[in-house]
Amino acid sequence: MPVPIISYINGAQGLGFGLIISSLTSKYRDLSFLVTFGIQLAMYATTVVYPLSVAYSKYPKYVWLIKLNPMTPIIEFMRYGFLGQGYHAWGFLLYGMGVTIILVILGVLAFNKVEKDFIDTV
Repeated sequence: MPVPIISYINGAQGLGFGLIISSLTSKYRDLSFLVTFGIQLAMYATTVVYPLSVAYSKYPKYVWLIKLNPMTPIIEFMRYGFLGQGYHAWGFLLYGMGVTIILVILGVLAFNKVEKDFIDTV
């Protein structure tokens, strides 16, 4: 799979998360501190720091939890595209794309709902 398509999926996922988080932080200001901590924690829940093959060999009972993270297929396909090694099942990528589409839809709905109150809270 070409890297630009994977980058587009990654950007759409960032857009979905960004819309949801910005909608929530306009009302709950302290959420920004939790998001900062959550992003650092999510790096260890995703295969950013380690490949999925390491998780299969060292922590096989937690692989299903790592695979639930929608960012894992994107990183694994990028790893395969650039390094030539990585877990690259098409069903795995379709799961990530499905979650991305749901995140963007939920993000747009949440943002449109809170958009009219932005000026009051900012």
